[in-house]
Amino acid sequence: MSVFFRVFPWPWGRVVPWPWGRVSSVAVCAAVAGVAWVQAAPPATQAPAAAASRILVVPFELADVEPHHHWLGEASAILLVDGLRSRGVEVIGRTERVSAFEHLHLPLSASLSRATIIKVGQLVGAGEVVVGSLSVDGDDLVARAHAIRLEHGRVQPEVTERGPLGDLLAIFDRLSRRLSGSSSPAETPAPIPLGAFESYVKGLLAESAGTRATFLESAIRDYPAFDRARLALWSVRTDQADHEAALAVVRAVPAASPVSRRARFAAALSLLELRRFDESFEGLEALLDPKPSAPSNGPIYNNLGVVQLRRGPVPSTGTAAYYLTRAAEAQPDQDYLFNLGYAYVLERNYQGALYWLREALRRDPTDADAHYALATALQATGSLVEASRERDLARQLSARYEELESAERTSMPEGLERLAPELESGVPMGVERTLISSAQREQRELATFHLERGRRLFEREQDRDAMAELRRAVYLSPYEAEAHLLIGRIHLRAGRPAEAVEALKISIWSTDTADAHVALAEAYLKSGEPALARAEVDRALELDPESAAAKRLAHEILR
Repeated sequence: MSVFFRVFPWPWGRVVPWPWGRVSSVAVCAAVAGVAWVQAAPPATQAPAAAASRILVVPFELADVEPHHHWLGEASAILLVDGLRSRGVEVIGRTERVSAFEHLHLPLSASLSRATIIKVGQLVGAGEVVVGSLSVDGDDLVARAHAIRLEHGRVQPEVTERGPLGDLLAIFDRLSRRLSGSSSPAETPAPIPLGAFESYVKGLLAESAGTRATFLESAIRDYPAFDRARLALWSVRTDQADHEAALAVVRAVPAASPVSRRARFAAALSLLELRRFDESFEGLEALLDPKPSAPSNGPIYNNLGVVQLRRGPVPSTGTAAYYLTRAAEAQPDQDYLFNLGYAYVLERNYQGALYWLREALRRDPTDADAHYALATALQATGSLVEASRERDLARQLSARYEELESAERTSMPEGLERLAPELESGVPMGVERTLISSAQREQRELATFHLERGRRLFEREQDRDAMAELRRAVYLSPYEAEAHLLIGRIHLRAGRPAEAVEALKISIWSTDTADAHVALAEAYLKSGEPALARAEVDRALELDPESAAAKRLAHEILR
């Protein structure tokens, strides 16, 4: 999923970064400039391995290290994660760490303040963060590390290991043993030659795809059993759209390899991109956990659904919606929910589409594709005002939809389905969802602030100022029913019944309330449509038989 930031002029004259992407600007500012109180703590009585939550390892800072050894910072994090994980410690992997840094627009290699590191750890759901440094003392490389427990902001005692650079892997094996509190050696295969490992890390860090591929191929050439380097090279070839080469790389991973399952998943994706749908489907199906609701089945079921979408209905293997429903049950990921709603639109099951697309938008209100798909389903069910609203939101959020100007368009663009790119480990909430949750919480709080201000101004009949506040609330929270209701009432008070009808329909669609139906009935009466007004009053009395406003309006209509 792509991430991008735009600068929008806010209605009250300020210009601030606004996240029509995945993370709020508030979260970014907090991460970069946040302040945390960290105090030294006495030696812990319990080892980090006993902590209930996961550990984030940050690349070590480099002091007095030659520039051509810049790769050691990233290598330190990779080796320490491997060592802790091999001893049973739950550690956040490199993929999640890199994703968090990218979402927050933080550099992967530059030194970060302790406050920033702590904030990143909090956002990814870590209970501890391990930081450290590397320096040179004569012929020795010195590695120092300590953990920070985020709940109390306490720094644990520092541990130090040293040795020749050629013993880098052994140095970090000892360091991870001490940090984990384990006395046993790591359960690892034969050690990777240092030259191959160096090429692997440089391949991960390289800027261009060509340079990444060159380093990774060198790593594999120096150590043919380096299957993790093959997976990294698969990612490069996939990014280059060279799916034949990508497939060949991962098919070289033997069945006995610890990363064999990930390699088979990657091979199925390459087969899918090569339109070898039957082989892709069979490869994915073979990876399914026998327990259908297992979280690890989420990405597999999702991609099985994508196979069905791309190759068309195959009655013997089930519909796309069947597999996407299983994906959502196993792991309610935003992309899986969107895919399911999108599949229902393509199948013309619009009621199913409405439900799942709204669920997707509850998790990410900035999903332009979901807004447009929802508009298509609403259009097909005759909800024209709501469809127009969703289409406008899609256009605001993505240039893709700016060209689709016809309000009568009901067909969906092709190819919007979303692949799960990796076989996840079953972590309950990944970094992206944690960051989205944080952004949404801040967005909701700001929307509530403007709604409350708008409500007070409406009660004082300061309608112009109230309208400005309510529009800010809707800007932040498009489905805020009360904001649309108050906007409709302001239009009614100003003698604009047609505008009131549109706002009130959106309010009812967002949340069906008796008050909104009464207000809509008033708007229809002012528009000279008593039959429609009566229907709205009846609906209001169904929702609230004791509604005094509905009863009053019913008597008025009957006179």
